[in-house]
Amino acid sequence: MKKTDALTLHAVGHGLSHHTGAAARFVEAGLLGAANTARAYGADLRRFGAWCAVQGYQPLPATVDALVGFITHLAEAGKKVATLERHLAAISKVHAVRGVDSPTDDKQFKIFMDGVRRLQGVRQKQAPAFTLQQLKQLVRSLDTETVTGLRDRAILLLGFTGAFRRSELTALNVQDLRFTEDCLVVSLGKSKTNQLGDYEEKAIFYSPESAVCPIRCLKAWLAQLERTEGPVFVMLRKGNRLTTNRLSDQTINTLVQRYLGPGYTAHSLRASFVTVAKLNGVDDSKIMNQTKHKTSAMIRRYTRLDNVQQHNAAKELGL
Repeated sequence: MKKTDALTLHAVGHGLSHHTGAAARFVEAGLLGAANTARAYGADLRRFGAWCAVQGYQPLPATVDALVGFITHLAEAGKKVATLERHLAAISKVHAVRGVDSPTDDKQFKIFMDGVRRLQGVRQKQAPAFTLQQLKQLVRSLDTETVTGLRDRAILLLGFTGAFRRSELTALNVQDLRFTEDCLVVSLGKSKTNQLGDYEEKAIFYSPESAVCPIRCLKAWLAQLERTEGPVFVMLRKGNRLTTNRLSDQTINTLVQRYLGPGYTAHSLRASFVTVAKLNGVDDSKIMNQTKHKTSAMIRRYTRLDNVQQHNAAKELGL
């Protein structure tokens, strides 16, 4: 996280901020969490610090009035409730690591936030799911005579069948892949729900049709890399020339939108896996074994079965 005036982790103060060396690194890791979260928190804290400087408030420790003003400012600018809550989480963590009370815990502030949620709404815009037929038609249409076509086909199929987050796709290394006669086993490092790096695996299986088989298509892409370690998915220069630069999260998102349309996101790969699996009658426990969700409630949240005519028990009443 970049330093932001009074909102720095290692500034002199109370709580855990006085530690140095290895202890300081452990404190920082506890504060920041996953890399994507750290980047978001850093930007949020810089925004809060800049707003406080203009308004004449002290950012740390912050007052309830300062936080009410800041959140009102963001809400009036059109920020979603989820974005507001992420800012609050960042502010709360900085107060915790400095050993001072956070205004986010104040009862009056919580009443204020209840009002924000009521008036602003809390429903998040979810990435839509695509059908299996859509994916098959798209993948069959890709020009696999090009390196770009081989790479993008592998990303789409692996992302879908493995229910991968885009951060997990970009983090994959060749040495994380183990091919067997029956399937591909992918070893996972840290992820959003596995920030401590506990050992996890995902299994990908062969499909009868080679053009849409995630394993065969991945092998075709790996053959272009001609190496046994390093990033699986890399950027390409003009003329379909390979680089050793790992793809970014945003590139995965842009790639999905290029092929499926601007309404979709990289998260659609994961949401579509859950939706298609549920439509095929797959048990939640099996889905969770692939998505690595911890509860069935998250599976229900991920399922995109919002067609009121197609997915409705009313037509099955027997009247």
